[in-house]
Amino acid sequence: MNVGQVFREERGRLLATLVKRFGDLDLAEEVTSDAIEAALKHWPVDGVPDRPGAWLLTTARRKAVDRLRRDQVHAARLALLQVEVDRADPPAGDGLPDERLELFFTCAHPALAEEDRGALTLRCLAGFTTPEVARAYLVPVTTMQQRIVRAKKKIKEARIPFRVPDPHELPERLPGVLQAVYSIFTEGYAAQRDDLAGEAIRLARILQGLLPDREVTGLLALMLLIHARRDARAELLEDQDRSLWDRDMINEGSALAERALTGGYGPYGVQAAINALHDEAPDFDGTDWPQIVALYDVLTKLAPSPVVALNRAAAIAMRDGAETGLALLDALAGEPRLRDYHPYRAARADLLHRLGRDAEAAEAYREAIALAGTESEQDFLRRRLSAIEGQS
Repeated sequence: MNVGQVFREERGRLLATLVKRFGDLDLAEEVTSDAIEAALKHWPVDGVPDRPGAWLLTTARRKAVDRLRRDQVHAARLALLQVEVDRADPPAGDGLPDERLELFFTCAHPALAEEDRGALTLRCLAGFTTPEVARAYLVPVTTMQQRIVRAKKKIKEARIPFRVPDPHELPERLPGVLQAVYSIFTEGYAAQRDDLAGEAIRLARILQGLLPDREVTGLLALMLLIHARRDARAELLEDQDRSLWDRDMINEGSALAERALTGGYGPYGVQAAINALHDEAPDFDGTDWPQIVALYDVLTKLAPSPVVALNRAAAIAMRDGAETGLALLDALAGEPRLRDYHPYRAARADLLHRLGRDAEAAEAYREAIALAGTESEQDFLRRRLSAIEGQS
Protein backbone atom coordinates (compact mmCIF):
# COMPACT_ATOMS: atom_id res chain seq x y z
CA MET A 1 0.00 0.00 0.00
CA ASN A 2 1.44 3.39 -1.00
CA VAL A 3 1.50 6.47 1.21
CA GLY A 4 -1.41 8.11 -0.62
CA GLN A 5 -3.63 5.08 -0.02
CA VAL A 6 -2.72 5.05 3.66
CA PHE A 7 -3.69 8.69 4.11
CA ARG A 8 -6.92 8.19 2.18
CA GLU A 9 -8.00 5.24 4.30
CA GLU A 10 -6.76 6.45 7.67
CA ARG A 11 -7.63 10.16 7.66
CA GLY A 12 -11.34 9.81 8.44
CA ARG A 13 -10.80 7.39 11.29
CA LEU A 14 -7.95 9.45 12.68
CA LEU A 15 -10.04 12.63 12.65
CA ALA A 16 -13.00 10.88 14.28
CA THR A 17 -10.79 9.45 17.03
CA LEU A 18 -9.24 12.84 17.76
CA VAL A 19 -12.60 14.63 17.84
CA LYS A 20 -13.84 12.03 20.31
CA ARG A 21 -10.76 12.45 22.49
CA PHE A 22 -10.41 16.24 22.46
CA GLY A 23 -13.97 17.37 21.69
CA ASP A 24 -12.78 20.02 19.24
CA LEU A 25 -13.23 19.59 15.50
CA ASP A 26 -10.88 22.43 14.55
CA LEU A 27 -8.11 21.09 16.78
CA ALA A 28 -8.62 17.58 15.45
CA GLU A 29 -8.35 18.78 11.84
CA GLU A 30 -5.22 20.77 12.58
CA VAL A 31 -3.31 17.95 14.28
CA THR A 32 -4.50 15.41 11.71
CA SER A 33 -2.89 17.61 9.05
CA ASP A 34 0.22 17.96 11.23
CA ALA A 35 0.50 14.19 11.62
CA ILE A 36 0.13 13.61 7.88
CA GLU A 37 2.76 16.28 7.21
CA ALA A 38 5.12 14.52 9.63
CA ALA A 39 4.44 11.20 7.89
CA LEU A 40 5.26 12.75 4.51
CA LYS A 41 8.61 13.79 5.99
CA HIS A 42 9.54 10.55 7.75
CA TRP A 43 7.91 7.69 5.84
CA PRO A 44 9.74 8.16 2.53
CA VAL A 45 12.98 7.79 4.50
CA ASP A 46 12.01 5.24 7.16
CA GLY A 47 9.30 3.37 5.25
CA VAL A 48 5.59 3.07 5.98
CA PRO A 49 5.13 1.66 9.51
CA ASP A 50 3.54 -1.74 10.02
CA ARG A 51 0.74 0.03 11.88
CA PRO A 52 0.39 3.38 10.08
CA GLY A 53 -2.80 4.27 11.88
CA ALA A 54 -1.14 3.86 15.26
CA TRP A 55 1.82 5.98 14.15
CA LEU A 56 -0.47 8.77 12.94
CA LEU A 57 -2.61 8.62 16.09
CA THR A 58 0.37 8.82 18.46
CA THR A 59 1.89 11.69 16.48
CA ALA A 60 -1.40 13.60 16.31
CA ARG A 61 -2.10 13.22 20.03
CA ARG A 62 1.30 14.59 20.95
CA LYS A 63 0.86 17.52 18.60
CA ALA A 64 -2.57 18.21 20.12
CA VAL A 65 -1.02 18.43 23.59
CA ASP A 66 1.69 20.75 22.22
CA ARG A 67 -0.98 23.05 20.81
CA LEU A 68 -3.04 22.98 23.99
CA ARG A 69 0.04 23.76 26.06
CA ARG A 70 0.25 27.08 24.23
CA ASP A 71 -3.39 27.81 25.06
CA GLN A 72 -3.75 28.89 28.69
CA VAL A 73 -7.52 28.34 28.60
CA HIS A 74 -6.83 24.61 28.38
CA ALA A 75 -4.00 24.55 30.90
CA ALA A 76 -6.06 22.71 33.52
CA ARG A 77 -6.60 19.82 31.13
CA LEU A 78 -2.96 19.39 30.16
CA ALA A 79 -1.80 17.19 33.00
CA LEU A 80 -4.54 14.65 32.38
CA LEU A 81 -4.09 14.79 28.62
CA GLN A 82 -0.32 14.37 28.90
CA VAL A 83 -0.78 11.28 31.06
CA GLU A 84 -3.19 9.87 28.49
CA VAL A 85 -0.74 10.49 25.66
CA ASP A 86 2.26 9.11 27.53
CA ARG A 87 0.49 5.97 28.73
CA ALA A 88 -1.82 5.25 25.80
CA ASP A 89 -0.94 2.20 23.81
CA PRO A 90 -2.66 2.33 20.41
CA PRO A 91 -4.86 -0.70 19.88
CA ALA A 92 -3.66 -3.67 17.91
CA GLY A 93 -4.49 -4.20 14.27
CA ASP A 94 -4.64 -1.11 12.10
CA GLY A 95 -4.19 1.16 15.09
CA LEU A 96 -7.40 3.14 15.31
CA PRO A 97 -10.75 2.59 16.94
CA ASP A 98 -13.34 3.19 14.25
CA GLU A 99 -15.44 6.10 15.45
CA ARG A 100 -16.35 7.42 11.99
CA LEU A 101 -19.99 6.53 12.50
CA GLU A 102 -20.16 9.12 15.28
CA LEU A 103 -18.59 11.69 12.97
CA PHE A 104 -21.17 10.86 10.26
CA PHE A 105 -23.98 11.72 12.65
CA THR A 106 -22.23 14.85 13.90
CA CYS A 107 -21.73 16.19 10.36
CA ALA A 108 -25.34 15.43 9.43
CA HIS A 109 -27.01 16.57 12.66
CA PRO A 110 -30.47 18.08 12.01
CA ALA A 111 -29.46 21.20 13.95
CA LEU A 112 -27.11 22.09 11.09
CA ALA A 113 -28.40 23.86 8.00
CA GLU A 114 -29.14 21.38 5.22
CA GLU A 115 -26.71 23.06 2.82
CA ASP A 116 -23.91 22.70 5.40
CA ARG A 117 -24.26 18.96 6.05
CA GLY A 118 -22.91 17.65 2.77
CA ALA A 119 -20.12 20.21 2.78
CA LEU A 120 -19.01 19.22 6.28
CA THR A 121 -19.22 15.52 5.37
CA LEU A 122 -16.95 16.11 2.37
CA ARG A 123 -14.55 18.17 4.48
CA CYS A 124 -14.31 15.81 7.43
CA LEU A 125 -15.03 12.32 6.15
CA ALA A 126 -13.85 12.49 2.54
CA GLY A 127 -10.84 14.66 3.33
CA PHE A 128 -11.54 17.33 0.71
CA THR A 129 -9.91 20.72 1.12
CA THR A 130 -12.21 23.73 1.41
CA PRO A 131 -11.46 24.82 -2.20
CA GLU A 132 -12.31 21.29 -3.39
CA VAL A 133 -15.61 21.35 -1.49
CA ALA A 134 -16.36 24.77 -2.97
CA ARG A 135 -15.75 23.44 -6.50
CA ALA A 136 -17.97 20.46 -5.77
CA TYR A 137 -20.86 22.75 -4.82
CA LEU A 138 -20.09 25.38 -7.45
CA VAL A 139 -19.75 28.22 -4.94
CA PRO A 140 -16.89 30.64 -4.21
CA VAL A 141 -14.25 29.46 -1.75
CA THR A 142 -15.14 32.29 0.65
CA THR A 143 -18.78 31.17 0.67
CA MET A 144 -17.77 27.61 1.45
CA GLN A 145 -15.37 28.78 4.16
CA GLN A 146 -18.25 30.62 5.79
CA ARG A 147 -20.51 27.56 5.59
CA ILE A 148 -17.93 25.28 7.17
CA VAL A 149 -17.06 27.79 9.90
CA ARG A 150 -20.78 28.27 10.57
CA ALA A 151 -21.33 24.53 10.85
CA LYS A 152 -18.40 24.03 13.22
CA LYS A 153 -19.55 26.96 15.34
CA LYS A 154 -23.03 25.48 15.52
CA ILE A 155 -21.64 22.13 16.63
CA LYS A 156 -19.69 23.83 19.41
CA GLU A 157 -22.33 26.31 20.55
CA ALA A 158 -25.23 23.84 20.44
CA ARG A 159 -23.02 21.21 22.08
CA ILE A 160 -24.03 18.70 19.46
CA PRO A 161 -22.95 15.35 20.91
CA PHE A 162 -20.28 13.35 19.19
CA ARG A 163 -22.06 10.02 19.42
CA VAL A 164 -24.19 7.52 17.59
CA PRO A 165 -27.85 8.22 18.39
CA ASP A 166 -29.71 5.78 20.59
CA PRO A 167 -31.68 3.12 18.69
CA HIS A 168 -34.96 4.98 19.14
CA GLU A 169 -33.37 8.10 17.58
CA LEU A 170 -32.01 6.39 14.47
CA PRO A 171 -35.20 6.54 12.36
CA GLU A 172 -35.18 10.33 12.70
CA ARG A 173 -31.44 10.89 12.35
CA LEU A 174 -30.27 8.36 9.78
CA PRO A 175 -32.05 9.95 6.79
CA GLY A 176 -30.00 13.12 7.27
CA VAL A 177 -26.76 11.14 7.11
CA LEU A 178 -27.87 9.28 4.00
CA GLN A 179 -29.12 12.47 2.33
CA ALA A 180 -25.76 14.17 2.91
CA VAL A 181 -23.91 11.29 1.22
CA TYR A 182 -26.43 11.05 -1.64
CA SER A 183 -26.25 14.80 -2.23
CA ILE A 184 -22.50 14.49 -2.67
CA PHE A 185 -23.06 11.71 -5.21
CA THR A 186 -25.70 13.54 -7.22
CA GLU A 187 -23.57 16.70 -7.34
CA GLY A 188 -20.63 14.69 -8.63
CA TYR A 189 -22.59 12.61 -11.12
CA ALA A 190 -24.41 15.58 -12.65
CA ALA A 191 -21.17 17.56 -13.02
CA GLN A 192 -19.32 14.49 -14.36
CA ARG A 193 -17.04 14.69 -11.33
CA ASP A 194 -16.31 10.99 -11.01
CA ASP A 195 -13.89 11.67 -8.17
CA LEU A 196 -16.72 13.23 -6.18
CA ALA A 197 -19.26 10.52 -7.04
CA GLY A 198 -16.63 7.91 -6.17
CA GLU A 199 -16.04 9.54 -2.78
CA ALA A 200 -19.76 9.31 -2.02
CA ILE A 201 -19.73 5.61 -2.88
CA ARG A 202 -16.65 5.11 -0.69
CA LEU A 203 -18.40 6.89 2.19
CA ALA A 204 -21.47 4.70 1.71
CA ARG A 205 -19.28 1.58 1.84
CA ILE A 206 -17.76 2.80 5.11
CA LEU A 207 -21.20 3.58 6.48
CA GLN A 208 -22.55 0.18 5.48
CA GLY A 209 -19.66 -1.54 7.23
CA LEU A 210 -20.30 0.46 10.38
CA LEU A 211 -24.10 0.36 10.33
CA PRO A 212 -25.67 -2.53 8.38
CA ASP A 213 -29.05 -0.84 8.02
CA ARG A 214 -31.43 -1.74 5.17
CA GLU A 215 -31.51 1.82 3.84
CA VAL A 216 -27.73 2.20 4.01
CA THR A 217 -27.51 -0.88 1.80
CA GLY A 218 -30.20 0.57 -0.47
CA LEU A 219 -28.31 3.85 -0.86
CA LEU A 220 -25.07 2.06 -1.75
CA ALA A 221 -26.95 -0.10 -4.27
CA LEU A 222 -28.64 2.96 -5.81
CA MET A 223 -25.39 4.85 -6.31
CA LEU A 224 -23.61 1.83 -7.78
CA LEU A 225 -26.43 1.17 -10.25
CA ILE A 226 -26.44 4.79 -11.41
CA HIS A 227 -22.65 5.16 -11.48
CA ALA A 228 -22.36 1.99 -13.57
CA ARG A 229 -23.76 4.05 -16.48
CA ARG A 230 -21.29 6.92 -16.10
CA ASP A 231 -19.37 6.33 -19.36
CA ALA A 232 -22.59 6.59 -21.40
CA ARG A 233 -24.42 9.29 -19.42
CA ALA A 234 -23.98 11.95 -22.12
CA GLU A 235 -27.05 10.51 -23.83
CA LEU A 236 -30.63 9.75 -22.86
CA LEU A 237 -31.06 6.33 -21.31
CA GLU A 238 -32.73 5.04 -24.47
CA ASP A 239 -29.76 6.13 -26.61
CA GLN A 240 -26.94 4.94 -24.36
CA ASP A 241 -24.42 2.37 -25.56
CA ARG A 242 -24.99 -0.34 -22.97
CA SER A 243 -21.68 -1.99 -23.76
CA LEU A 244 -20.10 0.95 -21.91
CA TRP A 245 -21.94 0.13 -18.71
CA ASP A 246 -19.92 -1.39 -15.85
CA ARG A 247 -21.38 -4.89 -15.51
CA ASP A 248 -19.46 -5.76 -12.34
CA MET A 249 -20.85 -2.67 -10.65
CA ILE A 250 -24.35 -3.52 -11.90
CA ASN A 251 -24.10 -7.05 -10.51
CA GLU A 252 -22.96 -5.76 -7.14
CA GLY A 253 -25.63 -3.07 -7.05
CA SER A 254 -28.40 -5.49 -8.04
CA ALA A 255 -27.40 -7.94 -5.31
CA LEU A 256 -27.38 -5.14 -2.75
CA ALA A 257 -30.76 -3.88 -3.98
CA GLU A 258 -32.25 -7.33 -3.46
CA ARG A 259 -30.79 -7.45 0.04
CA ALA A 260 -32.13 -3.96 0.81
CA LEU A 261 -35.68 -5.07 -0.03
CA THR A 262 -35.50 -8.28 1.98
CA GLY A 263 -38.00 -8.05 4.81
CA GLY A 264 -39.28 -4.56 4.02
CA TYR A 265 -39.17 -1.50 1.82
CA GLY A 266 -37.34 1.79 2.16
CA PRO A 267 -37.05 4.72 -0.27
CA TYR A 268 -33.43 4.08 -1.25
CA GLY A 269 -34.02 0.37 -1.66
CA VAL A 270 -37.01 0.97 -3.94
CA GLN A 271 -35.05 3.49 -6.03
CA ALA A 272 -32.24 0.97 -6.27
CA ALA A 273 -34.70 -1.68 -7.49
CA ILE A 274 -35.96 0.73 -10.18
CA ASN A 275 -32.42 1.34 -11.40
CA ALA A 276 -31.66 -2.37 -11.30
CA LEU A 277 -34.54 -2.95 -13.72
CA HIS A 278 -33.09 -0.30 -16.03
CA ASP A 279 -29.58 -1.75 -15.85
CA GLU A 280 -30.60 -5.38 -16.25
CA ALA A 281 -32.87 -4.82 -19.27
CA PRO A 282 -31.41 -6.19 -22.54
CA ASP A 283 -32.23 -2.88 -24.23
CA PHE A 284 -34.46 0.13 -23.71
CA ASP A 285 -37.45 -1.45 -25.43
CA GLY A 286 -37.06 -4.50 -23.22
CA THR A 287 -37.36 -2.51 -19.99
CA ASP A 288 -40.05 -3.76 -17.63
CA TRP A 289 -42.02 -0.50 -17.47
CA PRO A 290 -45.06 -1.98 -15.69
CA GLN A 291 -42.81 -3.13 -12.86
CA ILE A 292 -41.04 0.22 -12.73
CA VAL A 293 -44.38 2.03 -12.49
CA ALA A 294 -45.42 -0.34 -9.71
CA LEU A 295 -42.22 0.48 -7.82
CA TYR A 296 -42.85 4.21 -8.27
CA ASP A 297 -46.30 3.64 -6.79
CA VAL A 298 -44.61 2.14 -3.74
CA LEU A 299 -42.10 5.01 -3.60
CA THR A 300 -44.94 7.53 -3.79
CA LYS A 301 -46.38 6.05 -0.59
CA LEU A 302 -43.01 5.85 1.18
CA ALA A 303 -41.56 9.22 0.20
CA PRO A 304 -44.01 11.36 -1.77
CA SER A 305 -42.50 14.37 -3.50
CA PRO A 306 -42.91 16.35 -6.73
CA VAL A 307 -39.70 14.78 -8.08
CA VAL A 308 -41.01 11.26 -7.44
CA ALA A 309 -44.26 12.27 -9.16
CA LEU A 310 -42.26 13.56 -12.13
CA ASN A 311 -40.32 10.31 -12.48
CA ARG A 312 -43.49 8.26 -12.10
CA ALA A 313 -45.15 10.28 -14.87
CA ALA A 314 -42.17 9.65 -17.15
CA ALA A 315 -42.39 5.91 -16.46
CA ILE A 316 -46.15 5.90 -17.12
CA ALA A 317 -45.45 7.66 -20.43
CA MET A 318 -43.28 4.71 -21.43
CA ARG A 319 -45.94 2.23 -20.35
CA ASP A 320 -49.11 3.96 -21.55
CA GLY A 321 -47.92 6.48 -24.12
CA ALA A 322 -46.54 10.02 -24.35
CA GLU A 323 -49.94 11.70 -24.27
CA THR A 324 -50.85 10.10 -20.93
CA GLY A 325 -47.46 10.98 -19.48
CA LEU A 326 -47.65 14.58 -20.68
CA ALA A 327 -51.05 15.02 -19.02
CA LEU A 328 -49.53 13.88 -15.73
CA LEU A 329 -46.58 16.26 -16.14
CA ASP A 330 -48.85 19.19 -16.94
CA ALA A 331 -50.83 18.43 -13.78
CA LEU A 332 -47.58 19.05 -11.85
CA ALA A 333 -46.96 22.46 -13.41
CA GLY A 334 -48.04 24.31 -10.26
CA GLU A 335 -45.56 22.55 -7.96
CA PRO A 336 -43.13 25.20 -6.61
CA ARG A 337 -40.25 22.70 -6.33
CA LEU A 338 -40.50 21.91 -10.04
CA ARG A 339 -40.66 25.52 -11.23
CA ASP A 340 -36.87 25.84 -11.45
CA TYR A 341 -36.11 22.12 -11.78
CA HIS A 342 -34.64 21.64 -15.23
CA PRO A 343 -35.37 17.87 -15.52
CA TYR A 344 -39.09 18.74 -15.41
CA ARG A 345 -38.76 21.01 -18.45
CA ALA A 346 -36.56 18.43 -20.19
CA ALA A 347 -39.09 15.65 -19.55
CA ARG A 348 -41.88 17.77 -21.03
CA ALA A 349 -39.69 18.58 -24.02
CA ASP A 350 -39.04 14.91 -24.67
CA LEU A 351 -42.72 13.96 -24.53
CA LEU A 352 -43.73 16.93 -26.70
CA HIS A 353 -41.16 15.82 -29.27
CA ARG A 354 -42.53 12.26 -29.18
CA LEU A 355 -45.97 13.71 -29.95
CA GLY A 356 -44.64 15.71 -32.89
CA ARG A 357 -45.09 19.07 -31.17
CA ASP A 358 -41.54 20.18 -31.94
CA ALA A 359 -41.99 23.95 -31.61
CA GLU A 360 -43.25 23.48 -28.04
CA ALA A 361 -40.54 20.91 -27.38
CA ALA A 362 -37.81 23.32 -28.52
CA GLU A 363 -39.15 26.03 -26.20
CA ALA A 364 -39.22 23.57 -23.28
CA TYR A 365 -35.61 22.61 -24.02
CA ARG A 366 -34.59 26.29 -24.03
CA GLU A 367 -36.23 26.69 -20.62
CA ALA A 368 -34.39 23.61 -19.35
CA ILE A 369 -31.04 24.92 -20.62
CA ALA A 370 -31.57 28.21 -18.79
CA LEU A 371 -32.23 26.33 -15.53
CA ALA A 372 -29.51 23.64 -15.80
CA GLY A 373 -26.83 24.04 -13.15
CA THR A 374 -23.78 22.51 -14.82
CA GLU A 375 -22.08 22.89 -18.18
CA SER A 376 -22.37 19.17 -18.89
CA GLU A 377 -26.14 19.28 -18.35
CA GLN A 378 -26.45 22.34 -20.57
CA ASP A 379 -24.39 20.68 -23.33
CA PHE A 380 -26.63 17.62 -23.27
CA LEU A 381 -29.77 19.72 -23.52
CA ARG A 382 -28.32 21.84 -26.32
CA ARG A 383 -27.66 18.68 -28.31
CA ARG A 384 -31.29 17.62 -27.84
CA LEU A 385 -32.47 21.06 -28.92
CA SER A 386 -30.22 21.04 -31.98
CA ALA A 387 -31.55 17.64 -33.03
CA ILE A 388 -35.11 18.96 -32.92
CA GLU A 389 -34.26 22.19 -34.73
CA GLY A 390 -32.40 20.22 -37.38
CA GLN A 391 -35.54 18.21 -38.10
CA SER A 392 -37.78 21.24 -38.52
